[in-house]
Amino acid sequence: MQEKLKSLAQSEQTFYAVLLCLIGIIAFVLGRYSVLPPEISIMPAIISEQNQAGVVFIDAPAAEPVLDAVQVVASSGGTRYHLLTCSGAKSIKEENKIYFDSIEQAKAAGYTPAANCSF
Repeated sequence: MQEKLKSLAQSEQTFYAVLLCLIGIIAFVLGRYSVLPPEISIMPAIISEQNQAGVVFIDAPAAEPVLDAVQVVASSGGTRYHLLTCSGAKSIKEENKIYFDSIEQAKAAGYTPAANCSF
């Protein structure tokens, strides 16, 4: 069995195939990490200070944004509202867009949240 593995590892074609696969996997993982939202970190929490009793304090995460203050857009002929960054908002023609300063304003106008936007 060892001889078979050694002869397989010595083949140039096998070496380049494995190398190509590893480079592809590494590029894929780096690409996925490059688009992580800023609030998701792959690094452990940074310890800000430690008191005499041995209790460790870490920096608290930022407060969640208030969704009522988020600007949304809807189509004049539609029934759904979208965040400005959603793909649905980008597909609405500019002349058909209706902007709302909050989600509450959009709801009051009779619009419901779009399913493809995460609120």
